[in-house]
Amino acid sequence: MAHLFRELSLGHSKRGAHSTGSAPALTIPTKPTTMAADLPSPLGQLSAQLTDSELRLTAYEIFVAACRTSTGKALTFVSSSLSDSPTQQHTNGAASSPNGSPALQRSLTSAAASKMKKALGLKSPGSSSGSKKSPGSGSGPGKPKRAMTVGELMRIQMGISEAMDSRVRRALLRISAGQVGRRIESVVVPLELLQQLKSSDFTDPQEHEEWQKRTLKILEAGLLLHPFVPLDKSNSAAQRLRQIIHGALDRPFETGRNNESMQVLRSAVTALASRSSDGLYDTSHWADGLPLNLRIYEMLLQAVFDNHDETSVIEEVDELMEHIKKTWSILGLNQMLHNLCFTWVLFNRFVATGQVELDLLYAADTQLAEVAKDAKATKDPEYCKILSSTLTSILGWAEKRLLAYHDTFDSSNIDTMQAIVSLGVAAAKILVEDISNEYRRRRKNEVDVARNRIDTYIRSSLRTAFAQMMEKADSSRRASRNQPNPLPVLAILAKDVGELAVKEKQLFSPILKIWHPFAAGVAVATLHACYANEIKQFISGIAELTPDAVQVLRAADKLEKDLVLIAVEDSVDSDDGGKAIIREMPPYEAEAAIANLVKVWIKTRVDRLKEWVDRNLQQEEWNPPASEDGYAPSAVEVLRIFDETLVAFFQLPIPMHPALLPDLMAGLDRCLQYYVTKTKSGCGSRNTFVPTMPALTRCTMESKFQGFGKKKEKSPTSQKRNSQVATVNGDNSFGIPQLICRINTLQRIRSELEVLEKRIVTHLRNSESAHVEDFSNGLGKKFELSPAACVEVITQLCEAVAYKMVFHDLSHVLWDGLYVGEPSSSRIEPFLDELEKNLLIVSNTVHERVRTRIITDIMRASFDGFLLVLLAGGPSRVFSRKDSQIIEDDFKSLKDLFWANGDGLPSELIDKFTTTVRGVLPLFRTDTESLIERFRRVTLESYGSSARSRLPLPPTSGQWNPTEPNTLLRVLCYRNDEAASKFLKKTYNLPKKL
Repeated sequence: MAHLFRELSLGHSKRGAHSTGSAPALTIPTKPTTMAADLPSPLGQLSAQLTDSELRLTAYEIFVAACRTSTGKALTFVSSSLSDSPTQQHTNGAASSPNGSPALQRSLTSAAASKMKKALGLKSPGSSSGSKKSPGSGSGPGKPKRAMTVGELMRIQMGISEAMDSRVRRALLRISAGQVGRRIESVVVPLELLQQLKSSDFTDPQEHEEWQKRTLKILEAGLLLHPFVPLDKSNSAAQRLRQIIHGALDRPFETGRNNESMQVLRSAVTALASRSSDGLYDTSHWADGLPLNLRIYEMLLQAVFDNHDETSVIEEVDELMEHIKKTWSILGLNQMLHNLCFTWVLFNRFVATGQVELDLLYAADTQLAEVAKDAKATKDPEYCKILSSTLTSILGWAEKRLLAYHDTFDSSNIDTMQAIVSLGVAAAKILVEDISNEYRRRRKNEVDVARNRIDTYIRSSLRTAFAQMMEKADSSRRASRNQPNPLPVLAILAKDVGELAVKEKQLFSPILKIWHPFAAGVAVATLHACYANEIKQFISGIAELTPDAVQVLRAADKLEKDLVLIAVEDSVDSDDGGKAIIREMPPYEAEAAIANLVKVWIKTRVDRLKEWVDRNLQQEEWNPPASEDGYAPSAVEVLRIFDETLVAFFQLPIPMHPALLPDLMAGLDRCLQYYVTKTKSGCGSRNTFVPTMPALTRCTMESKFQGFGKKKEKSPTSQKRNSQVATVNGDNSFGIPQLICRINTLQRIRSELEVLEKRIVTHLRNSESAHVEDFSNGLGKKFELSPAACVEVITQLCEAVAYKMVFHDLSHVLWDGLYVGEPSSSRIEPFLDELEKNLLIVSNTVHERVRTRIITDIMRASFDGFLLVLLAGGPSRVFSRKDSQIIEDDFKSLKDLFWANGDGLPSELIDKFTTTVRGVLPLFRTDTESLIERFRRVTLESYGSSARSRLPLPPTSGQWNPTEPNTLLRVLCYRNDEAASKFLKKTYNLPKKL
């Protein structure tokens, strides 16, 4: 960065002439031409056609005139680069310019640092090794220069030629000689210069004519176009002056003292310049009307910049400014207008020189602080109008960059941003707090202007940046359309927004935080809202789970977490802990959207699986091929589809497998439970196969031999039983082998479920979103319903196999054969033979883990069948006490079949299920009288005193027990004994046969 101020020591001046005695003419530099175009001046636009060079010459004339009337001590300067010899000091002191004003002849000093530069925060000179030196500087040791006066410096700074300077000074000498005692404020300088300078004073008539026209235009501007006191249209002096000026602009104007035209001009000018708003007439008002005076003063203030380095302020700025301020009396200015003009000049110079010298901007900012004090001290309408115009121009320029600061600034010029923000905020505060009436009305609410402006800049710039990123992402998508697997636009956008948020936090927020404590929070809230508009529209249009949808939603979820984290970190010290900012960031619900899509995916898969189960169960014959392990093909398919579904689920590119796994597991579990439940459908149960008990009858001695020598008819009970089991007898899918296949299938499913559960845990461990707590409990990772359903249905099917085998498949040797007629001739061996064959088939085909259970159920069914034959066998069966031994022996044979000499069921298990039979069999060898007595006693115990007059008929419970009335009654009914028959006839009037 170019150093703002250059060393201005006497011996290094590039504008001072080399001299050992007299001073030769100095080269007149032209004004800078390399600067960028200035901003339109907010100080006002002139109606007169005056160029900057014309205004500059007028300003110089006013400067010289104002300074000639001032007095003061001469300031002798001694360069540090020169020796301290008296001769050299004398030479320096003797060097003089042709001007005669003591004020203008004061030599300059830069021995001490400029007070003004220090006050404005400007750097000390000499920090840049390649810097150019300003007028008062020396060019090197051993090359002494003469001292330069303020007048010389101002002439050079303003680009005025020595010839023009000489003419002006001579004219002013003659004016002061002719008007001794008059103050300069009472003199109309252009009028007097017109009269004093003749064509002979110029090198050629053309130059004189141009100078004369310029002077007349100045009079027109100051007295007619921009007068101090507004003019009436009917003012005769104004009309005369206008005619003279317009005529003079067409042809040369004679300015001799006694010339009639000149006298008319003087009369009109004097009449107009003497008009005053305060009734005082000691001041001529020809250059103090707005905005002419401000534009002239602007020219004077621009002289403080180095001609060789337009970004630098000369070191002699204090001395020069002191003299410039002497023009205030002519221009009608004061400190407040000076502060405002100087602020604008500093700012405008920063802009016009390419915005490279930050010290100019900092100086303008410092000067603006003085303007802020002035604004609070006055409410003068004219001043406020100029103030508003100037600040609006500064603020407009600043906000053009700040409302889209991402386009304007980066890491290479971030310091510039801070300076521009500071200046813009300061201007906005003055505009709002000191000029705006609305602010004064709302002051009670403590409007924070700075914070509001920064808030606006952040939101505006980030919205602009977001819109640009949208266009960039869309063009990127179009460019990659033909590439494999192009990224979705919103996924690209989320990544870009995240990077922008990080840049914002690291680069811009630290600066903006000076004025807004939660700058980063506002920034991410803005980005969050911008992206929310896009992602919510996207979510509303998603119908199914696709890789693109998941990619976008995951990118959105990551972006939101990153933005919220920045907001929370930025607001940690706020009073509400950042709640206000977080309230500006309603969740995208991206995870919820993913979850909903996955749930739809799960439901679709489960529904499809259930349809498949229905279809395959209808086709399933439950006849497993010999090569299989005895289970149905449909189960193999079910388990395969389950596994494929789980693999597909864990392959979904989602971040919440553990959270959604319970939904999938529940769906699969219900589906499998449905399969399991359907597996037992139509297979029957215990009650399906156990025959209905026949009505009670009593026996006589001869009934034992009834039917001998005759063809035995099938009992009604048998016929009823056969009708009951017809439903399961007409379909070959419900035979014992088919039921065994069903049992094996369910057992296979049980064991495979355990394998699936272990596989699920493995999938979880490989899942990117799994956490330790996901493995700490089994909830959601296990099948809850189907294992229990398998156990329940296997139990039911085992029972169905057992009772079907005993009461249906072996009914011809049990129900239709055992103890029919004479017990001794129809014993249990045929039943045992058939039962053993069936047991062998079952044992060889059923799954080993179910073998004990199903054989136990067959044993229980056999015991139930044995007791049913004894206690409900119908009138075809009758027993005497001596038959009890046959019965006990047969039962022992039945037990032994299941014990199989220790190779069968455990004896403890057999004993458990023989308890009831062992309790009932002793009744068959008990005498009839004892049975009757016991029956009376237990009946009375059961029914109480109501049974004394007549014993009630006990209902059939089916729960045989030696102390249960119905069991005792049935033993009596089948007792081939006269006493028993009489008791039953007398007590219940039971028939001898059905």
